[in-house]
Amino acid sequence: MRPVLASLSVIAAALTLAACETTTAPVVETPAVAASPSVDYAQLMEDLRILSADDMQGRDTGSEGGAKARAYIVGRLEALGVQPSPMGRLQPWEMQGRTREGTKTFSGTNIIGVIPGTRVGDKYIVVTAHYDHVGVNDGQIFNGADDNASGVATMLELAKRLKANPPEHSVLIVALDGEERGLLGAKHFVEAPPVPLHAIAMNLNFDMTARADSDGKLWVTGTYQHPYFRPVLDQVAARPNVALAFGKDTPQDEGADNWVEASDHAAFHRAGLPFLYFGVNYHPDYHRPSDHFEKINPAVFQDSTELAIAGFRALDRWLDQ
Repeated sequence: MRPVLASLSVIAAALTLAACETTTAPVVETPAVAASPSVDYAQLMEDLRILSADDMQGRDTGSEGGAKARAYIVGRLEALGVQPSPMGRLQPWEMQGRTREGTKTFSGTNIIGVIPGTRVGDKYIVVTAHYDHVGVNDGQIFNGADDNASGVATMLELAKRLKANPPEHSVLIVALDGEERGLLGAKHFVEAPPVPLHAIAMNLNFDMTARADSDGKLWVTGTYQHPYFRPVLDQVAARPNVALAFGKDTPQDEGADNWVEASDHAAFHRAGLPFLYFGVNYHPDYHRPSDHFEKINPAVFQDSTELAIAGFRALDRWLDQ
C-alpha cells in the first residue's frame, strides 16, 4: 500500500506514487475488546500469519516468495470453491516498474476468482487486495503483515462468507500483484479485464486492514468522488474497536494526505470506474521490516474485517436498485 516514505531509501525508488504520512489522530487508550466471540476467526488469522511469514520473503513481484504466496492464495480459493474467472485463475503480465536501481521489467501474476450473483448476475463488484510487498532489502525481510497480507486475508474471509451466503451482484475476487512496483497488476487488469469494463459496477479495494490501533478507524476513501456511496456506508454500525471514517480524498487533502492515487483502486479510478478504498492509517511499522504478524491486535483486525464485509454487503444490496 501507498509508496514508501522517503526516509526508507532501501525501497523508496521502487515506488511510483506519492505517499501520505500518518495524520494526527486521537490515540485509543482503552484495551481492545474481543471481536464477535460467536465467529470463528481462526482461518482469518492463519491466512494473515502464513502470508506474512519469513518464508514468503516479503512477497516481491517475480520472486520465489511471491510465487509461494500466489500458490497459497490459489489453494485457498480452490478450497473455498471459488471458481476461476472466464479468462482463468491466473492473469500473468509483464510491465515496466521501478526499483532503486532504475526501471526494470517485472513479470507478475494476478489471481482471479468469480462468485455469481443472485440478483444482478451480469454486473460485477471487483474486490481487490494486493498480495505483493517489497521483498528483501539489505538482508532484511519486509514481511508486510499489515501491508498487505491483512487486506488479502480480509478478502479471503469475504470470499468465504459469500460462498456461504451468496452476493446479489457477481463478484470478482482479485489478488493483485505488483502494487508496490507502481500498481502494475491493477493497470493490467483494467487494460485486459476478464469481463467488459461496462459490466463492472465498482471496485472495492482492501489495502492495510489490520492496524487501526492508533485512531480506531478504518478509512474509506472515494466518497468525495462518488458521494452516493456515503449514505449507504453511514448505515454500517461501528464495531467495539473500529469504526468507519471517511476522507483523504478531497482537493484539500493535498499530497501526503490524499489517498485517491495511493493503491490499486487508482487504476480503476483512472479508467472511469467507481471505487472505494478501505484502509487503516499509517503506523510506525509501515514499510519497515518490523511490520510483523505479532504486532497485530487480533480483535482490532477482526473488527476491521467485519466492517469491510458489512460495507460490501451494504453496497451489494444498494447497487442497481
